[in-house]
Amino acid sequence: MALSGMTGFARVSGEADWGSWTWEARSVNGKGLDARLNMPSGLEAVEQQVRKAVSNQFQRGNLQVSLRIELTGAETVAVNESVLQTLIKAYEAADGTMATGPALATLMGIKGVVEAETLSMRDLAEVEGAFDQLITSGREVIVDLHKARAQEGQDLTQMLFGHLSEMVDLLMKASEFAEDQKAAIAEKYRARIVEFDTENMVSDERLVTEIAVLAAKADVTEELDRLKAHIARGKDLIAADGAVGRDLGFLAQELNREANTLCSKSASLDLTNAGLALKSVIDQFKEQAANVE
Repeated sequence: MALSGMTGFARVSGEADWGSWTWEARSVNGKGLDARLNMPSGLEAVEQQVRKAVSNQFQRGNLQVSLRIELTGAETVAVNESVLQTLIKAYEAADGTMATGPALATLMGIKGVVEAETLSMRDLAEVEGAFDQLITSGREVIVDLHKARAQEGQDLTQMLFGHLSEMVDLLMKASEFAEDQKAAIAEKYRARIVEFDTENMVSDERLVTEIAVLAAKADVTEELDRLKAHIARGKDLIAADGAVGRDLGFLAQELNREANTLCSKSASLDLTNAGLALKSVIDQFKEQAANVE
């Protein structure tokens, strides 16, 4: 079980009596699955099978799949007797002699007299095994592309786990700083009261009540708990099987939402800095999650 990325490239070539071919497949990020196949006309049956292979392997990504075919040389040589006889008669009438030897060779060299009939793309349907060979190679290039995207997925897995580990460390620091929130608020509020309440109009009981209210508003326990839960969810998603890119993207938004609230409730520079550092790592996480299928 592993993540799969959405970027990759693969090429598969083949050769047979009737010609040679090369499949190429490229993939980049996409919100959904968009596969565009570029191949010669007359190969609709091949295209249908390759599209099915794409659907079986991938759920997201913009794919470009192309097929290039080079057919063998002339299969048969045909002489256009009608054109040749017309030219012979014209020559004999003009020269007064029979068109033999060099004269006949010259006439046969005129365009349209001798034609090489080559195999066309539509003729491939009549060549035994040709479509099967193309379909097999087409499926191979899709499998190879999947392997390339899986390799990217391994790299993404390490990076995403690394970002989550950084979040855990920053969350531990934030939790430590959050424990001093109430004391920091009380100190700031008392200092303001001393500064403005020169006539001692605010009683100690009122002061304690106001500090308690402010401390409650600045309590970040819920935010910290939700951040922990989101981080745990992220680890589960990365370890899960299947296309989880959208889920990771949504999770990054939720992580960022909680980090913003944490910063807005902060009453200390240390907690604010921890929250900002957390937001930076979350942005990196979101950027890499966008590459996951």
